[in-house]
Amino acid sequence: MIELAQVTKSFGSNAVLRGVDLSVGKGHSMVVIGGSGTGKSVLIKCILGLVAPDGGTVSVDGRDVTRSDRDALLARFGMLFQGAALFDSLPVWQNVAFRLLRGAQKRPKAQAREIALQKLARVGLGPEVADLYPAELSGGMQKRAGLARAIAAEPEIIFFDEPTTGLDPIMAGVINDLIREIVTEMGATAITITHDMTSVRAIADDVAMLHAGKIRWTGPVAQLDTCDDPYVTQFIHGRAEGPIETLR
Repeated sequence: MIELAQVTKSFGSNAVLRGVDLSVGKGHSMVVIGGSGTGKSVLIKCILGLVAPDGGTVSVDGRDVTRSDRDALLARFGMLFQGAALFDSLPVWQNVAFRLLRGAQKRPKAQAREIALQKLARVGLGPEVADLYPAELSGGMQKRAGLARAIAAEPEIIFFDEPTTGLDPIMAGVINDLIREIVTEMGATAITITHDMTSVRAIADDVAMLHAGKIRWTGPVAQLDTCDDPYVTQFIHGRAEGPIETLR
């Protein structure tokens, strides 16, 4: 479903992506791990067509994203942003139905609200939440509302950007389980960026490690703990000593 071949991207003298090769099969859940500043967010922006790569190709379902109709391309995606990124001035149901109230996927308001209530229920939030504002929700509830928004338009591909950041371990486990269940139910292709190794093991079919602008290793999540790549080993075990330089 998603294919990156020798993708490069620099910002001035800062080479962020230095020849990324990555393949994500249809209906698979890929988790990309790597340290802060290694280019994980830039990678997602290249796939979405929000950032144009300097070299290489990015294709979605066999089509080059740089030559695709941007609106049609983005309509295939859903995204759970880090921190949920809900609109403070809109009630929860309008946040969830944001895409359904605008553009090519616009629905009548009553229908959009009904879909929003269905998606809120799917993530464990009752109808009493619908007319509240994001500031009235806990962090875990905001994350659930963000997940409901990500799936509201039944996307084929979903991105999850640090889905458990800022959550306590119990709520993080709840969100991980929801993501796994929903991706499986929808048959969606998923890419998750996370530093949380518990999330990796809960969400992933496959794992890729991005370091120094390249994919160091990729493989099934079941092989992660037996991988002999020293960069992967250092990262997943959180060791200070190893080939990944750390600030002292």
